[in-house]
Amino acid sequence: MLELVLAAAPIGVAPTDNSWINFDFTALFQNFWSATFDGVTFGAVYGLIAVGYTLVYGVLSLINFAHSEVFIVGAYGVVVTLLTLGFGPNAPTLSPVAIIGDLLLAMIVGMIASALTALLLERIAYRPLRRRNAPRLAFLITAIGASFAIQYTIFLIQGPLGGPSGANAMPSVTMFQQHPVFDVFGTIIYDVQLIIVIAAIVLMIATDLFIRRGRTGRGIRAVAQDPDTATLMGVNRERIIVITFVVGGILAGAAALFYIMLVPSGVIYNGGFILGVKAFAAAVLGGIGNVRGALLGGLLLGVISNYGQILLGDAQWADVVAFVVLVLVLLIRPEGILGQTLGRSRA
Repeated sequence: MLELVLAAAPIGVAPTDNSWINFDFTALFQNFWSATFDGVTFGAVYGLIAVGYTLVYGVLSLINFAHSEVFIVGAYGVVVTLLTLGFGPNAPTLSPVAIIGDLLLAMIVGMIASALTALLLERIAYRPLRRRNAPRLAFLITAIGASFAIQYTIFLIQGPLGGPSGANAMPSVTMFQQHPVFDVFGTIIYDVQLIIVIAAIVLMIATDLFIRRGRTGRGIRAVAQDPDTATLMGVNRERIIVITFVVGGILAGAAALFYIMLVPSGVIYNGGFILGVKAFAAAVLGGIGNVRGALLGGLLLGVISNYGQILLGDAQWADVVAFVVLVLVLLIRPEGILGQTLGRSRA
């Protein structure tokens, strides 16, 4: 019989051999600020991806589990663009300012790739089901099937590369050398962290203004609140649904660039799955159907995951912590922290 031992090690005491889980509070205290800032950086990426889940759920009440593959297609677009521009594994490192034009080009390509993937996903997988008034379970099963279909389509097209991250992993890209900007409580903040967080916040603010102030955004909110009444008032429901998928894809493409800036060798055909689940957890944590909640949930999840992996002493615990947070939110406050749906949002 297997016996799992759960033991909390005293502060400053090394783990014993019979311990399965040990809480290292000393390491957490020592690395608190670095874990916080790194968590905020990754959380900004989670938040951008989470918007795709939030928008589609708000308009269609659909959990688009294939959105993780929308992200990974954009990541491939970013990596291929950067490799074409000469940022291979052995490329010289430059400053982010020196290659800002190349980064913008890679971001645009990633956005286009993700947006087109989201558009095709809506046209091929979901629209036929809507026209037949299929049950919600059919949409969920289709989303999961579409996710695997996109993954293995990439696998077959790419072929075995045998990169540094394993079989079928894309080569890593060398873009720039990180430079310290300032010091906070003894923790150095780098320019790349600032670029990612600021750019993500700007994109989220732009999306929020688009949803709350723009004419198309009002159409999205109207369809989310009452699709039949919105149609009677002259709103083209199919057009709104397409725009919703495309906007989510655009933000996923931007998140792809930021993720590769943090993890240059992390692009593999099935690499979006765990990241997608984390983004979904972020959307639920902040309040799925709430654009602002997606960013808040992403930032919180990134920080909590970092705290968890340091406290438990293994980077693999970050994923476990994210899933535990998802379960706890669903049990305690299923509507999320902000808990406001897209259809009830106010300008």
